[in-house]
Amino acid sequence: MDYAVIMAGGIGSRFWPASRKERPKQFLDVFGDGTLIQNTVARLQGLIPPERCLVVTHDRYVEQTQRQLPAVPEKNILAEPISRNTAPCITYAAATLADRDPDATMVVLPADHVIGDVAQFHRTLDVAIEAAQEPGALVTLGIEPTYPATGYGYIQYDGDTADDAELQAYPVRTFAEKPDQSTAERFIDSGDFLWNSGMFIWRADTILDQVETHLPDAHKAFAPVRETEGAPDEETLTQAFKDSPRISIDYGVMEQADSVYVVPGSFQWNDVGDWRAVYDLSDKDEHGNVIEGDVIMQDSSRCYVQTDDRLVVLVGIHDMVVVDTDDAVLVCNRDSAQQVKQVVEYLHAHQFEDYV
Repeated sequence: MDYAVIMAGGIGSRFWPASRKERPKQFLDVFGDGTLIQNTVARLQGLIPPERCLVVTHDRYVEQTQRQLPAVPEKNILAEPISRNTAPCITYAAATLADRDPDATMVVLPADHVIGDVAQFHRTLDVAIEAAQEPGALVTLGIEPTYPATGYGYIQYDGDTADDAELQAYPVRTFAEKPDQSTAERFIDSGDFLWNSGMFIWRADTILDQVETHLPDAHKAFAPVRETEGAPDEETLTQAFKDSPRISIDYGVMEQADSVYVVPGSFQWNDVGDWRAVYDLSDKDEHGNVIEGDVIMQDSSRCYVQTDDRLVVLVGIHDMVVVDTDDAVLVCNRDSAQQVKQVVEYLHAHQFEDYV
């Protein structure tokens, strides 16, 4: 059987001040059409039903997840006692699924992406799921780049046998970190690089074998969890996360393994990483502004403004992000939206925990 594993444990620090520790980005209705995590589950319908969706989230978000996803069985919401990046998260989900269904195939998805053309997304996943049945195969989705983005990682693939008319899985040559502008332009010109989407497809037993090979400390840490046959007590699970290395599945496994494949996706995709991404994806008025709430714009253009309760007035302001909440206001240049994460780090470092 095919299952979805939705990773929903992050805090979305680049979405401060709307995203907070107690209600992070994945639980926000950013575009007015449902929360990001609700849309992640909804777009799987017709391919993977809610009863075969698992959500891995921090234990403080379990109740929010249950409220927002009532169709997902309670037993499918897996609580992380400690945030330790994606490798421990995926190892926990794989161990749970392998116990429930030894032939399980996992479609691993972040909870906060925006995807258009759902039918094409499904067709791409179908090809990836089929490719994942090969012994030892690890499959990821790459997004055909539309511009030389510097905010995404890249995947170089062996496209010598590419058939533009047919979706297929290709061997991965290498993974590349977020590049500078000139390197991104070179990637695009080469024609054999894709954006790294962070979406993965593999059999549960395959990824557990790969974790044992490439992340033996994580494999050892979760051995007691596997011995509980999918129902670890709190102490056992907490110890497993404490003992597991804090590492992503990309670094820990994907960049080390031999049988790694990518299926190029041509559907619209955005990882909604910051407020600029929200601006880019939103409908704009005749002055290029995106307005949410009571806002007056005077001689202002190309701004994103969101306010909950108060009137916000902009005069002579251009290319800015303004987010007003009940206890904090963010004002930044659109091109500096990635730096909002540093604000959250500052708040932590200076004991402004009430604002995080």
